[in-house]
Amino acid sequence: MLERDFPEIRALPLFAEIAPENFEALMRGAYLQTFPPQIELIREGDPSDFLHVVVEGAVELFAAWNGRETVMQLVHPVSTFIVAATIRDAPYLMSARTLERARIVLIPSQDIRAVFAADPAFARAVVAELAQCYRVVVKHTKGLKLRNGLERLANHLLRQRAAAGGAPAFELEVEKRRLSAFLGMTPENLSRAFRSLEPYGVKVDGATVRIADPAELIRLARPSPLIDDSSV
Repeated sequence: MLERDFPEIRALPLFAEIAPENFEALMRGAYLQTFPPQIELIREGDPSDFLHVVVEGAVELFAAWNGRETVMQLVHPVSTFIVAATIRDAPYLMSARTLERARIVLIPSQDIRAVFAADPAFARAVVAELAQCYRVVVKHTKGLKLRNGLERLANHLLRQRAAAGGAPAFELEVEKRRLSAFLGMTPENLSRAFRSLEPYGVKVDGATVRIADPAELIRLARPSPLIDDSSV
């Protein structure tokens, strides 16, 4: 692989300031692979052999314990996972699988660590990436601990509406079973929460959500930039 083949990777904040020769070194060791849906890419507890860059499709990060499983994060193009395990040469704390057909660039972790030690600009970018990931985890944890299920769903729908450009109707980015796990709810509680949002102008038809009165939903959700704003 060459830098010119994937300018979208070079444009990521993680790689934007890296020295050209170091980026070329990473790309020489990297390779692109296409995966069908529902393929396990990494397994919780395994050593971190690669840094993954999703360039097409969608990936679900999940964890399991004692017969239970939960969704930790959804990864969309163009973005990486999992930087912390790569830098620390530590086992993955999450598993990952494709949600749909996906094209993913795999960069050997040992190459990432070598460039991290040699390139100050890349090292600063890694620190910034890890700090952002930490803040995302804190915000998600705050939502789980400080909000009830109805409030979590309402705020999630408002974030999805914003991501869809404020459109009155949009598609859920994952099936409801996975959404319930991500929001810390059972599928049954999620269904009840959707019904409870109907008086606030929320209508659901399959995967399509329509918000007739955003202001009414906002009054219920009370979104906070310290939980819901990804730019803060």
